Amino acid sequence: MTLTMEIRPAAPAASVRTPNGPGLPCREDFVREVYQRHGSLLLRYAARLVGGDWHLAEDLLQEAATRGWVYFTSVDPDAEAEKVRPWLFTVVRNLAIDQHRARQNRPLEQMSIEDVDVPGVDEMERALTSHVVVEAFKDLSDQHREVVMCMYYLGYSVAQASEHLGIPPGTVKSRCHYAIRSLRKALHQRGLREG
Repeated sequence: MTLTMEIRPAAPAASVRTPNGPGLPCREDFVREVYQRHGSLLLRYAARLVGGDWHLAEDLLQEAATRGWVYFTSVDPDAEAEKVRPWLFTVVRNLAIDQHRARQNRPLEQMSIEDVDVPGVDEMERALTSHVVVEAFKDLSDQHREVVMCMYYLGYSVAQASEHLGIPPGTVKSRCHYAIRSLRKALHQRGLREG
């Protein structure tokens, strides 16, 4: 028995990228066509499956296109275009399910205490104080609240507040004085001291 070896010339670069023989698309061509024909639909579908995470959806689409190239160039090279689309949707769905299961099985990630962004004492104090002031502000009468809003929050002068509220300037001063006194009393009752 005699073995003979046939020596062939080196293949051109384009045919190196088509491992399954002539006429079959190279990976880049196949993936490009998948993206052109089905990319936007598959991407939206994948994003819906993974809760709107577009980065993960793009990863799933890329993986599905790669698997499609492997399948349709080796297992079913004669597949028609109509067969590719449902197959890709199924693969994207299965990949999303696998991703979801992997996240469920993964233990919770631990963060070190240094990485946690906890508001400082001053910020907490300010937030609590603001809350107490708002609650105390609700104890004021409507007339007193209106005057305080005009004078302290809107920055009106006595004359502007008088014009806005339709009351004399002396009444604005008087209501403001009594409103501040009532507000201090309400804050004192809630444990907030001046200083």
